[in-house]
Amino acid sequence: MNRTQHRIYFDHAATTAVRPEVADVIYDVMKHVYGNPSSLYKEGHEAAHLVADARARLADILNCAPNELYFTSCGTESDNWAIKGTAFKLAGKGKHLITSKIEHHAILHSMEWLKTQGFDITYLDVDELGRVNPQDVAAAIREDTILVSIMMANNEVGTIQPVEEIARICHEKQVLFHCDAVQAFGAIPIDVKKLGVDMMSFSGHKLGTPKGIGLMYMRRGVRIDNLIHGGAQEYGKRAGTENVPYIVGLAKAAELAMAEMPEKTAKLTELREYLVKELLSKISHSRYNGDPVHRLPNNMNFSFEFIEGESILLMLDALGYDTSSGSACASSDLKPSHVLLAIGLPAEIAHGSIRITLGSDNTKEDVEALAKDLPEIIERLRQMSPLWEAFQKGEIENCLIP
Repeated sequence: MNRTQHRIYFDHAATTAVRPEVADVIYDVMKHVYGNPSSLYKEGHEAAHLVADARARLADILNCAPNELYFTSCGTESDNWAIKGTAFKLAGKGKHLITSKIEHHAILHSMEWLKTQGFDITYLDVDELGRVNPQDVAAAIREDTILVSIMMANNEVGTIQPVEEIARICHEKQVLFHCDAVQAFGAIPIDVKKLGVDMMSFSGHKLGTPKGIGLMYMRRGVRIDNLIHGGAQEYGKRAGTENVPYIVGLAKAAELAMAEMPEKTAKLTELREYLVKELLSKISHSRYNGDPVHRLPNNMNFSFEFIEGESILLMLDALGYDTSSGSACASSDLKPSHVLLAIGLPAEIAHGSIRITLGSDNTKEDVEALAKDLPEIIERLRQMSPLWEAFQKGEIENCLIP
């Protein structure tokens, strides 16, 4: 455990580095196109053309019409807009919304706030792999249900949801369906028409843009209230002067992700499966969380009994590894992950969990180094753990992870 030459980044679910190709196009726009897209003179027309071109390129990737896409500041804004905009637009029809217990906090906190405004929320359970049962969605829909929001892929355990089937059920019951695709965007193919979603949220910084650019798909014919007021931008739906450089950067990043997806998926899946096999074989009383098949290619989530995840992260950091214990948006929260609790892990096991998410720059050497160092860290921490000592002495009869 003396690897200090360079740092290895294993937290791509939290954010990614800005891609050089994306930075180049952003900087070029910053240097040469400074006009306001709403202005009627030449510089404004140039900016408006770039926005329209980026919108069209993204629409081609997602298989929708350009005027079904709206630029936002981030995935969180898109989630808030979909949830709150639908709730208040359709409050006269009903005040019941449905989501799952493993959603991102942008969804869960929006739902919690709506409860203070008189709305009723149903939180669906997931199975031990983190998957929502579509039949549970069907059973939860009531006469006053106005929206179902289920994410496409979980940010902590990587499980991919049966979105197409859930969307079909919602449409059969004439209920709008929103999907948070922030983690899935750029990682797996997304065809909004094939999936049948009414609204879908995206973010740029998960696939190589700077923080501060997001996207919302809203199917033509869907009407929700605006979240941000003040101007007529984005077809009158989202006020605020458009962030032209980042919008262009988002289109570039999405095109790169699509072009590289087959090769990247194969590479990351191979690295993931290698590391999973190595760690589970070397570390006793460990658990691989999430669906082993229906999951994002770069995602791994492990639980290690008798120790704390925070201690693992600190020791990994000291060796130059960047990993996490779950969502970056909740990293300062010492409570166990709501996702791990939802899949049935007891709090003491959930506390001993870490998330490892790979990226294009990670190599076989990177995962081989982690496969060597992490078992040594777990062993050191367990030697300091009173629970491990008690288990070794037979004072604890049953462990929770076999």
